[in-house]
Parts: sequence; C-alpha cells; structure tokens
Amino acid sequence: MEIQTPDWVKHAVFYQIFPDRFARGTQPRELLLKHSRWEDWHAIPTLQGYKGGNLWGVVDKLDYLQDLGINAIYFTPIFQSASNHRYHTHDYYQVDPMLGKTGAFRELLLEAHQRNIKVVLDGVFNHSSRGFFFFHDVLENGPYSPWVDWFKIHGWPLSPYNGDFPANYDGWADNRALPVFNHDNPEVREYIMEIAEYWIKFGIDGWRLDVPFEVKTEGFWQEFRDRVKAINPDAYIVGEVWHDARPWLDGTQFDGVMNYLFTGPTIAFTAGDRVDLSQVKDRDYQTSPPMFAGEYAEKMQQLLEMYPWEIQLTQLNLLASHDTARLLSIAGDDKPSVELATILLMTFPGAPSIYYGDEVGLAGRLDPDSRRGFPKEEDWDREVLDYHRQLIALRQAHPALRTGTYKVLCAQGTLYVFARQLPGEELIVAVNVGTNACEQTLDLSGLNSHPEKLLYGKAQVSWQDDKLSLTVPPRSGCILG
Repeated sequence: MEIQTPDWVKHAVFYQIFPDRFARGTQPRELLLKHSRWEDWHAIPTLQGYKGGNLWGVVDKLDYLQDLGINAIYFTPIFQSASNHRYHTHDYYQVDPMLGKTGAFRELLLEAHQRNIKVVLDGVFNHSSRGFFFFHDVLENGPYSPWVDWFKIHGWPLSPYNGDFPANYDGWADNRALPVFNHDNPEVREYIMEIAEYWIKFGIDGWRLDVPFEVKTEGFWQEFRDRVKAINPDAYIVGEVWHDARPWLDGTQFDGVMNYLFTGPTIAFTAGDRVDLSQVKDRDYQTSPPMFAGEYAEKMQQLLEMYPWEIQLTQLNLLASHDTARLLSIAGDDKPSVELATILLMTFPGAPSIYYGDEVGLAGRLDPDSRRGFPKEEDWDREVLDYHRQLIALRQAHPALRTGTYKVLCAQGTLYVFARQLPGEELIVAVNVGTNACEQTLDLSGLNSHPEKLLYGKAQVSWQDDKLSLTVPPRSGCILG
C-alpha cells in the first residue's frame, strides 16, 4: 500500500510544552485562582505541586517561539485533571480551568495558526483517573453502575486509595490512580473516537498518543486513524513507542512515534562516558555504554532501514522529554555534549522536537526536577540559545536537511560525517565527539557537488579534485553547504 503522511510534519520543528511550567499569563485574563499561592516558579518542583503556568502564558510567548524558528507545538495534556501533569484525566471535553479553560485554548489556536504554528495535543486514551465521571460513578454505585463494563474490574469492593486492600481493578502500571479502559467495550471505543474527532474539528493539528501499545483491541488504532483523517487528512498521529515501532508504523495507524531509538544512541555517542547512569535508570532507552562513530553509524543505518521513508520523515525526534532527565543533566552539565547532540538532531530525517527550556540551557534531573519552571531571561544561556536559533534556521533554509537522503561518509573513531542530499542541493555534516582535533581526507567522488561553505562551526575545509580535507576541532561539529 502507498503510505501517506502529513507533508507539514516533514518541515516542522516541534517545541514540547509542559503547560504548568512554561509561562504564567498576564492579567487581566479569564483564570481560575488568579491569586493562588502557587509554588515558587524558580524553586525545584515537587511531584504534586502546581506552579500556575497556563495557556494564556503560552499565547504571550508565541512571538518568542516564532523567533526561535518553531512551527509546531506538542502539549502534554491540557484537559481537566487533578495533577500538575494532567495525565490523570477527569474530563476529556474540558480544558483545565487552571490553564484558562476552553477560551484560552481557542485564542491560543487562533494566535498559533496566524503564525503558521501547528498544535498537537496529548491523548491519554489507555486510562483515565479516579476522578473521571464514569469511574467515579462505579466507585459510588459499585456493581449497579451503568459504567461497570467500561473498566477492567475483577471483584468488589474496589479500593481506589487504600493500598492495604487489593484494588480489584486494573490500573496502568499497577497505579490505582489510573483505571484502565476496557477497549473491547464498543461504548468505550466510540467514546474515545468521538473525543478524537471533537478536538480535530475544534482545530487541533494532531494527536500524540500516550502508551498506545497498551491498547490491545484489534483494529482500534486503525479506526482511530480513519476517523481522524476523515476530518483532517493532514492531521498528525504520533505514538509514544520507545522501541521498535514497526507494528504501528505500517501506514494504517500512526504517522510516526517519539523516536527514542534515535535519542539513546545519540546521547551515548555525544556524551559518552559523561553519562550519569543514575539519570537514565529505569528509562526505556539505551544511553550507555559509550559509542564510537562506527557503532553510532551502524545504529543510525539500522534505524533508517527499519521504517518506510515516508514514515522516517515524520518521526518525532528528540533528546529529552517530560519522561526523561534533561540531556544537560544526563551529561553531567557538559555543554558540548548538548550542542553536538543538537547538531545531530537538527540534521536527521524526521521532525526535531525541543523540550521547553533546553534551548536556553535549562538543567533537570529525573522527574520532578526535569519539569522545572521556564527560567527568567537573565538566567538564559545565550550561547545555547544562539546555536539553537542557528541550527533551526539552517534546517528551515535548506530542504536537503528536511527531506534529503542520508548518507554516511565517514565513521571512524570519534569522527562522524554524513551527507544530506537532494537533486541540486547537498550538505555535509561532521561531528567530532573526541577531546582531540580530527583530521580526515575523504574521497567524495560519489557527491555531485563540493560543499565548502562553512554554514555552522569552525572546521578547516579544503577540496582537491573530489577529495575533502577536513579538520574538526575537539568536541565540535560543522555543517558545509
């Protein structure tokens, strides 16, 4: 079958926003708890505390994102909930009042779309919460509730809070706060499909699906795709699958996944033995042991051969997310590790995604520390912000960095060199992760041109016939065009 994916995603640079921590909107705005005693914005966050970020704050920062070069936003959940991360959904049809309710989201969509910025929401459709109306009815009425078959209940009484007794129902990851839906129930299935349709009609540009691999019901995600795409054929459907995602990337379900198979090797290559193993413990991606260029090239080639090219171009590539520590902290505060990884992120096939604050040098260890408040401007690392701006601008200016083929030219020791090629445009990217300069002469007779203009970095470059002489300083990278 011919695989079709949204063309806009191939040209997107995403920005992931955790709404409670990105920005507080200015007054006067329609807000609940305008004068609430939020946690101090710049203090280390707690697991359960709120800092009061909202969607009005995002509206205020859209110009900043546009200036950065962002043209797509992925929001972690925004629906009514009783948690700062909002993965405990109470009502899928209501934007959380603390975020500004539906009015704030409507204005955000309008303002974002006027700037040609797409908006993708997080769909938590495997499980709900103890506060979800239908489950709450079960808690109140037990086996007499009309919603009993919406969940996976094994006995009575239910124990939603007291761990001294069996929960008697399935909770995601054995967490009784997150009752799992019974997706085999046609009513549940229809309810979720209608939620997906409702927000696509409202104007969102796609769904990021939380733990979709937990939904085992045959044909569920195929129907989800069909119904979403019937409303908006260009809607983006991206799943949270950390490993080999071929079962979901056959063209009938998702357009891409969060590409942790890119993340892990890229961190292992660029950060190497600097990786703080305590910050990757129990994560579902492999960031160690350290890799040399040859191993990294092999991993990238395997990844690029895993999925059809149309899917490769709409993968969501990332270095960090709300589910991981930030790369700066994983790498023991080694800034060159972050820059090297960002070069690779911005030049790899697929849509790069920046976790809010990474572009200004925000650190953060594992949750809740990785979900800090966005720093005040005087605390931004301007050097980090500058190279993010440069790399995003290069990606936007050169189609080959977005949709061109990916060809490894050299992978020896600490030096990794590859080309992105389209008819009429070729760019060369070189990264040296070692602590010594790398000098290499490459026979590039297979290229149609001789890229020699230094678009990024401080390397020394010269051509003689079809041979490129390249000297890359230690712990640095360059882009030639």
